[in-house]
Amino acid sequence: MQSIFAENALLPDGWATNVNVRIGDDGHVAEVTPNAAADTAATRVPVLVPAVSNLHSHTFQRAMAGLAERRGPNERDSFWTWREVMYRFLDILTPDEIEAVAALAFVEMLESGFAAVAEFHYLHNQPGGAQYDDIGELAVRIAAAASQSGIGLTLLPVYYRQGGVDGRPLKGGQLRFANELDSFGNLVARSMEIAAGATADTGFGIAPHSLRAVPAADLAELAGWQPQLPLHMHIAEQEAEIEETLAVLKGRPVEWLLGNHDVDDRWCLIHCTHMTPDEASRLGASGAVAGLCPVTEANLGDGIFDAPTFLKPAGNFGVGSDSNISISVAGELRQLEYSQRLRDRARVVLAEPKQSAGRRLYLGALSGGMRALNRNSGEIAAGRWGDLVALSAGELSAFGAKDLVLDEWIFTGGVQVRDVWAAGRYMVRDGSHVSSDAIRARYRKVLESLGSRL
Repeated sequence: MQSIFAENALLPDGWATNVNVRIGDDGHVAEVTPNAAADTAATRVPVLVPAVSNLHSHTFQRAMAGLAERRGPNERDSFWTWREVMYRFLDILTPDEIEAVAALAFVEMLESGFAAVAEFHYLHNQPGGAQYDDIGELAVRIAAAASQSGIGLTLLPVYYRQGGVDGRPLKGGQLRFANELDSFGNLVARSMEIAAGATADTGFGIAPHSLRAVPAADLAELAGWQPQLPLHMHIAEQEAEIEETLAVLKGRPVEWLLGNHDVDDRWCLIHCTHMTPDEASRLGASGAVAGLCPVTEANLGDGIFDAPTFLKPAGNFGVGSDSNISISVAGELRQLEYSQRLRDRARVVLAEPKQSAGRRLYLGALSGGMRALNRNSGEIAAGRWGDLVALSAGELSAFGAKDLVLDEWIFTGGVQVRDVWAAGRYMVRDGSHVSSDAIRARYRKVLESLGSRL
């Protein structure tokens, strides 16, 4: 049994001091004792908080971070021009490379304070679209990378059938995503086997990619598969997607989805960037989690999520690193709040009066991430997975208010991630992942190989 002694810890009922946390061999928190003396062998930390789950990631895109920052020949660069760069890049990736890149991304997630990740896994086939002998070959690689890094994984195989809402066929790099319902059923079954054979905290869900990639009839069928498991889907990310959906389905994406499906707390809807106020309010009241990826959304020029309207009816949100252009818990939460400030020309938009912005953002991301991954985490409490982050005390600790450590971490960078546990696995120590050197060395070799072939 591991023991952690925190001078300050964020517990379900608020901040507490001199807290002993014991984690059992099964990875669950076994005991939490405030106002305690430190166990003799305890790991001593200044601040301990529950760890956030990353609810949306495409790990293979980590290896192209920075490669799409040169302006293209078009008058206006956009998500769609970035996507063409991404398709050309993924067309040369091998299974070994995909595994190495995923391992590096998972290491960086842990070092930034994420203890678990929902991998929105849509890279299934060989270049050109032929299936591997093992239909789950690349899911095996994602699970192996999660095992190497020690991160908690929720595996989300993605269904991707068409190139647009109008049903046009897939082409080019999209062929690596392709499945029909029958083959996707086989992929889901194989992926569930892979998840079941991984660590005890490995989760599973289903991910219809988007309304542009999934025919309406197929989405209706997929929504009935494994109804007890999470269902993740991109929605309302791009203005061109809105126009296509209006033309073909006769409704805006969120409007159409709410009118044709029983959207509830099982659903995690990614981006939700372009919503009317009515759509945002109705979606917030549905119980669905809005999966926000503010750093990627800013990088791609997607737009700004209407957080105040969505959150007003008790809407739930979490954050993800999506394209992995920059992996940071604090960075995602800071970008979320700053985007609202820039749009509204106001300060501290998402907190209630006299509430810490850092605490509001962090507690929201904890709750939404836990729900989106269907993971028993999000609190330092007996029976929860031992997903924990130890932070440095920071310069503002002299002012006494414990929420200041979250404000300083998210908004100033004065607080650093020191240690991270994922389901009790002690993976980050003094700021560095325990296998960082080996995983980074393997990743550098992959980059050298990719650089010679692009």
